[in-house]
Amino acid sequence: MGQWAIGNGHWAMGNGHGALLIILSPFPLLKKPFSPLKKCPLPNFSFCSEKLRNVAFHAFAEAGETKEPKVRGSMLSVNVKIGRRPLTLRVAVVGSGPAGSCAAETLAKAGIETYLFERKLDNAKPCGGAIPLCMVSEFDLPPEIIDRRVRKMKMISPSNREVDINLVNEDEYIGMCRREVLDGFLRDRAAKLGANLINATVHKLDIPTNNTDPYTIHYVDHTESGAQGIAKTLKVDLIIGADGANSRIAKEMDAGDYNYAIAFQERIRLPDDKMAYYNDLAEMYVGDDVSTDFYAWVFPKYDHVAVGTGTMQVHKASIKQLQAGIRARAARKLAGGQIIKVEAHPIPEHPRPRRVVGRIALIGDAAGYVTKSSGEGIYFAAKSGRMCAETIVEMSNGGVRIPTEGDLKVYLKRWDKKYGLTYKVLDILQNVFYRSDATREAFVEMCGDMDVQRLTFDSYLYKTVVPANPITQLKITAKTIASLLRGNALAP
Repeated sequence: MGQWAIGNGHWAMGNGHGALLIILSPFPLLKKPFSPLKKCPLPNFSFCSEKLRNVAFHAFAEAGETKEPKVRGSMLSVNVKIGRRPLTLRVAVVGSGPAGSCAAETLAKAGIETYLFERKLDNAKPCGGAIPLCMVSEFDLPPEIIDRRVRKMKMISPSNREVDINLVNEDEYIGMCRREVLDGFLRDRAAKLGANLINATVHKLDIPTNNTDPYTIHYVDHTESGAQGIAKTLKVDLIIGADGANSRIAKEMDAGDYNYAIAFQERIRLPDDKMAYYNDLAEMYVGDDVSTDFYAWVFPKYDHVAVGTGTMQVHKASIKQLQAGIRARAARKLAGGQIIKVEAHPIPEHPRPRRVVGRIALIGDAAGYVTKSSGEGIYFAAKSGRMCAETIVEMSNGGVRIPTEGDLKVYLKRWDKKYGLTYKVLDILQNVFYRSDATREAFVEMCGDMDVQRLTFDSYLYKTVVPANPITQLKITAKTIASLLRGNALAP
């Protein structure tokens, strides 16, 4: 499904929330460990990787140090010196969603002095909350933060044709999370590992005129005097912007603008018998009545369902009408439900023109890492945060030198090489299948094909590129064309 749009058709990759979309450690080898140091210079970090320990060993060796450095808490002090150089970088991460928290965690593990800013610690971002199975193991997520293990999907076309999709393997599932729970866990873990968590709003940056002077962050600290807070400043060597689609850091660094969509979601608590229907089932609706650009969803959470839709900025005036559309389409299944929360939030539609400027890098939504067609962002946010932080650790030799703009752009090269094609193909897919109700009918029809389901879920759950059997590829291509032709007849 969809391979014909890119020509070769030998690869499959899944989308973000289970829609069946067929699409097509940065550390270098280090020298042997420095022998005078018998243990990791970060004694409280029992999980400190061998490669990160080696970086620290050599930093001390080059400075002629053979004694274990002093520590402050569980993190090396920025005031400890190696010769005339500071032992570790000072890095500020602004925003503590999956992107920012995963970046802060990686930096803190490496012994880099890390400051993690978050304006609203109880923030609950409007989000479908679906995560792929690979994220659970890759980011060591505990089972208690996953509300539901979805193993069944129902795709519903504009004409209300339903296609059921089931995961075959019993140990496979799509995780459904509440963002306040997931984000809180990742943020707290980063803080426990050594990141300095600051409940504050960042307002302004003073940008240095050379490659070595620090950035000055102007912020209002909310830990004192409540919402009004107290104005403070902090000097750091690098900044990571992880503060979402309306990123203040992106504005300060002149990262350029981008198109964005609006997500609108209601959390609805259902009667027990209605909630039982959604025990391990998620629904996706397509049609001009529920979304002119994407899809609408009903995703199960701990004790309620998330019912929402999204549309491009140019259509934002119709967002409440579209939400009424999904409520009407799912009315029978939502009968007796009580709205407990209403949420809305912008979602970027493509990467920003500039994601690294000077010693500032953007990750997650701030960088524009949400996929077209599916709107998947959680996994890619967390992954971008980790990849950016790993590059900083590597390029700074574990925190003993200040990376340049060119060093930070290594992160972009690695990111674009790994995921660039995924974003491009999902963009094509959205343009092909979401342009009319006829093409949406074709999309849903193709979701019923077992070959499409197998290839898509293998790719989505594990975020790997799956080669398609040539015969299977020919079959899917033929079915794609046939579905598109029939879509015009099926559309309401």
